[in-house]
Amino acid sequence: MQKNAKVVKILLDSLPFIRIFRGQIVVIKYGGAAQSSIELKEKFALDIVMMYMLGIKPVIVHGGGKRINEILESMGIESKFINGYRVTCADSMRVVEMVLSGEINKELTAFLNFYGAKAVGISGKDAQLLQARAKDNGALGYTGEITAVNPSFLLDIINDGFVPIIAPIATGEGARHLGYNINADIAACHIAKALKAKKIIFLSDIAGVLDKNNALISSLNPSQIKQLEREGVISGGMIPKLEACVDCVENGVEKAHIIDGRVEHSLLLELFTTQGIGTEIYNNNASTDSINATESI
Repeated sequence: MQKNAKVVKILLDSLPFIRIFRGQIVVIKYGGAAQSSIELKEKFALDIVMMYMLGIKPVIVHGGGKRINEILESMGIESKFINGYRVTCADSMRVVEMVLSGEINKELTAFLNFYGAKAVGISGKDAQLLQARAKDNGALGYTGEITAVNPSFLLDIINDGFVPIIAPIATGEGARHLGYNINADIAACHIAKALKAKKIIFLSDIAGVLDKNNALISSLNPSQIKQLEREGVISGGMIPKLEACVDCVENGVEKAHIIDGRVEHSLLLELFTTQGIGTEIYNNNASTDSINATESI
């Protein structure tokens, strides 16, 4: 009986969050450790289906860096990164698109459809969802930076009751162009801004943003992030992730969250519990209070 009462309490505690997020667009960047095992993939899919069934409108942007590295290594192609961004040659670009659009995207789409959501897998090339140019004047090869987003295409998909699953490949200059490899964190940010999403959540392979003593920082604003960068606390792949978070919260997205994809059902824990499990990023001018009567995270 006590166990049943505890379950009921958990369900009742989640009601304010369900009320707030119902009907809202939540962009989720899926990657890192959350893709590392079939079990975690399935649990992620179940989290998305739960959100979908509760009336939330999830939009998924996925990466696939580890799998890309594996394939490139098997082909004898070196993986090189500058400030957290992949240097993408023509051969690498073909592999990137094959892995992201052909493997990871369709696997996740199949999981969601099997468990009860209506999911459709697309890439940024579809309907020119993402348009881009070469990043840093071509210094990173076919790694691009987004110049335009087509939100009406995504809104049509969402309003038809589908969950869009997006591979971060952008249209290049001309029909014969290979396209551009877009950092998935940055792609998710641009999509969240274009859709005026309620939240953006980044699944990572760490607990969140850590301080110099490796302790979790539960909440940050853009000025604090800049200070951590100056101190060298933030480096590598965390730089583009936090750049994306700051860009989002400074351009209309209420909050950004970095959470641990290795934790089972981490999305549900972050969305529907008061404590959350990761790091939230908010605008400098926004309140840091955890929700009172209206929002708890």
